[in-house]
Amino acid sequence: MCGIVGFTGKLQAAPILLDGLSKLEYRGYDSAGLAVRDGDSAPVVVKAKGRLKVLSEKIDGGRTLPGTCGIGHTRWATHGEPTENNAHPHVSDDGNVVGVHNGIIENYQELKAKLEKKGYAFYSDTDTEVAVKLIDYYYKKYQVGPIDALAKTMVRVRGSYALAVMFSDYPGEIYVARKDSPMIVGVAEEGSLVASDVPAIMKYTRNVYYIGNLEMGRLTEGGVEFYDLNGDVIEKPLKDITWDAEAAEKGGFEHFMMKEIHEQPKVVGDTIRSAVREVEGRLTLDLSGTGLSDEFLKSLKQILIVACGSAYHVGVAAQYVLEDLAGVPVRVEYASEFRYRTMPLVEDSLAVIISQSGETADSLAALRHAKEKGVRTLAVVNVVGSSIAREADHVFYTLAGPEIAVATTKAYSAQLAACDLLALKLAEVRGVMPETKEQEMLRELLSIPEKIGKVLEDKERIQWFANKFLNARDVFFIGRGIDYGVCLEGSLKMKEVSYVHSEAYAAGELKHGTISLIEDGTPVIAVATQGDLYEKMISNMVEVKSRGAYLCGLTSFGNYTMEDTADFTFYVPKTDEHFAASLAVIPLQLLGYYVAVNRSLDVDKPRNLAKSVTVE
Repeated sequence: MCGIVGFTGKLQAAPILLDGLSKLEYRGYDSAGLAVRDGDSAPVVVKAKGRLKVLSEKIDGGRTLPGTCGIGHTRWATHGEPTENNAHPHVSDDGNVVGVHNGIIENYQELKAKLEKKGYAFYSDTDTEVAVKLIDYYYKKYQVGPIDALAKTMVRVRGSYALAVMFSDYPGEIYVARKDSPMIVGVAEEGSLVASDVPAIMKYTRNVYYIGNLEMGRLTEGGVEFYDLNGDVIEKPLKDITWDAEAAEKGGFEHFMMKEIHEQPKVVGDTIRSAVREVEGRLTLDLSGTGLSDEFLKSLKQILIVACGSAYHVGVAAQYVLEDLAGVPVRVEYASEFRYRTMPLVEDSLAVIISQSGETADSLAALRHAKEKGVRTLAVVNVVGSSIAREADHVFYTLAGPEIAVATTKAYSAQLAACDLLALKLAEVRGVMPETKEQEMLRELLSIPEKIGKVLEDKERIQWFANKFLNARDVFFIGRGIDYGVCLEGSLKMKEVSYVHSEAYAAGELKHGTISLIEDGTPVIAVATQGDLYEKMISNMVEVKSRGAYLCGLTSFGNYTMEDTADFTFYVPKTDEHFAASLAVIPLQLLGYYVAVNRSLDVDKPRNLAKSVTVE
C-alpha cells in the first residue's frame, strides 16, 4: 500500500519522482506529493488530492521544480481522510525534517501527546507527521546526526514503517529506515534511488539493495551506506533485477489486467519448467531449489496453507489436490486470523505461506508466528528478496514477473502451478503414486499452458456473455471440491474490479439458506469440472434455475449435457481433474474484466484497493 520514491544525484529529481510514482499507482492511493530541494535551499513541498496527474499538472510534469534531491509519495489513507493536508510529505515545525512514510505507527497518539507537551503543533490527522516530528525532536534534543535520530525514533515507535527523510543540514542526502514495510535501494551512474517496489526504479537501474528489518540507510549522489540500530555500518550484497522492463508496460493491451491474463500461458509454463526437466524421454520433478529434503517431506504429518485474498483461494483449491494425491492432511487458514487463534500445531508440520509480493503484512506475521511455534515454513512468492522470502525456511519462487494490475491473475495461476508441483513431489517421495502415473501427470501439467492459450482464444464468447451483467446487482458462483476454490476466486474478481456484489458457495450449501436470494434473472455461474461431482452439480443447477436464475455452466469439453440445463455454457479443454482449476479460472477472470469494462470502470486500479497490503 502507498508508494515511496526518492532520488539524489546528477539529474533533476522531480520528473524522476513522478515517473517512479506512476509505476507504483497499482499499489493503490488517494493523494500524492513530493518534496525537492535545490542545493542548500529549503525543500519545496507540493501535494495534491486524487490521481497523480493532478500533482503532475501542478508542477508541469516536474519541469518547474528545480533540484536534484527529493522524495515522493502516493498515499492510501489509514489515519486521516484523503485530503491534501494529510498527503505526504510531512514537515517538522521549522522545516528541519521532511519525510514520507508507509505503514502504521500504532502508538502515534501517545507520541503525539508527548510532542505537544514539548511545544510541537500538528496540522494533519496522520501518524506520519508524528513520526517526522519525533525524528526532529530526537535530532535536536540529543544534538546527534540523522542516523542516530532515526535509530532513537525506531526504538520508540511501535508498528510498521518504511521511512524516507531529508534533513535541512544535510543537502543532497536522503535517509531511510525500515521495519515490516517493503523498501529497496538502487544505485545508478546518475545517483541513488529508493522505492517501495522494483517497477519504480527499473528505468534507471537494475542494481539494488534489499534493506532489512530495523536497518537504516544514507543515500548520496555517490552511493549508499547501511546501518544497524547501533549506528554501525553494515555490508549488503548488491542484487541484479532480472525482470524485463517491458513486462511492466501494457504491450498493446488496453489494460494491464488483460495483458497479464494473456501472459498466463508463459508464466505458468515458466513456473512448471523451473521444477520439471526431461532427460532421455523421462520427466523428473526437482524441488531441491526450495531446500525441502525428501526425508522431511516423507515425515510430514500436516500442511498448513496460510494466505490472504486470492492466495487464500489458491490454498482452498490446492487443499483438495494435496490431500488426494499425497494423502497429507491440509488446513487452509486466513493469515489475518492465523496468529490470533489458540490452536495446537502438529509436530512435523509445514506452513506454506503464499504471497505474490512477499510483503503482505498479515502473511508475514503468520510466518513469524509459525516459526515461533517451531513449524517449518515454505514461502510461495513472486518477488525475489522480499520479506517473506528472506524469513521463510524454504522458498518456492513463482516466475510471474511484475504484476501491475491490482486484481491478480497471472500470479494466482503461477501459485496454483507451484502447489500442484508440491503435491506431485509429496506423492512421489511418500510412495503413494506409481512412476507411470507420475509421468502421465507431469506431462499433463506441462500441457496446461497451451490449454490456457486455447481458453483465451475463445474469450469473445465471455465478452458477449458479460453484457448480461450490465445491470446485475448480485451474482452467485457455485461449485464443489476444487471447483469451489475456483468459484471463490471468480467471485472475488467480479467484486473487486466490477463492483457487482458476488458470492461463492459450495453448491451443496445452497439449500441451507442461500437459495432464498435467487430470484428471476439472478446470474448464477456454476463450475463443474470434477467428474465424480458432475451429476450433483447438475442437480444444484436445476435447483437455482427452477427459481428463476440465469444460469451459466462452466465445464470441460465432453460434458455436453450441461447445455440441457444452463442458459449459457462455456467449455475449457479436458485435463486431469486435479489441474482443472488452472483452466476454469481463466473464463472467470475474463468475465470480471469484461463486466468492469462494460461499466467504464478503472480496471487496473479499483477503488479502495491496493496491490500490496503491507499494513494489518
